[in-house]
Amino acid sequence: MKQVFRSRAALILGWVWMVFAALNAVDLVVRYSGPESMVAGAVLAVITALVYITCLRPGVVLAEDGVLVRNPFRDTFLPWTAVDDVTVSHSIKITSGDTVVRCWTPQTSGRERASAARRARPARTGGRFRTEATPTKGEQAAAQLLAGKTHADWVAEQIAERAESARRAAAFAAAQTAGAAGASGTAKAPGSGTAPAAGAAGDTGRVPVRFTWAPAAMIALLGALAVVVAAVVVS
Repeated sequence: MKQVFRSRAALILGWVWMVFAALNAVDLVVRYSGPESMVAGAVLAVITALVYITCLRPGVVLAEDGVLVRNPFRDTFLPWTAVDDVTVSHSIKITSGDTVVRCWTPQTSGRERASAARRARPARTGGRFRTEATPTKGEQAAAQLLAGKTHADWVAEQIAERAESARRAAAFAAAQTAGAAGASGTAKAPGSGTAPAAGAAGDTGRVPVRFTWAPAAMIALLGALAVVVAAVVVS
């Protein structure tokens, strides 16, 4: 199942700006007044491109075959078996061999970390007054699951769990293949054959990490640049 994780605040801010920019763009076209309108349009285009690149485009996509990290200008795809470690400080860091990929979003602020720490404190099970409602088992389980964790922590756990499951499945498949190959070979006396290396079953032939530039980000920047050049020419 495909999952996409983003910053909710950045997403809301981005779409609010897009609506604002669209309304202003229509107004500039309807009330076109020459160089002044072109300059205003250039400023609007540049800010809109930056908002798209930094707020709407970034995300972490969990797919069946790996995790796709969409940063402002570049996409990084890591197959699950290539993920070695996942840590969270201010942002999520995914390690694959000597490569470290930092996720633009979701990030953790100091205020969010402090709020998560407060949630981790033991809550009172009983109220002072009898009119206070007691949390249900489902609410208690959800609170325990999220206690002490930020959104970035939770996303990092999802990545780590999927990577671990993929490594186990790959190791099991390699062991099954090695067992089938050994069973189909010529039987040998005990101790006369060459035993397979201990790590042979876990050698899954890791797929390398893929880095690609984001075409959408490049198009947004080029579009904004074209409007700026047009404004300079007209003025």
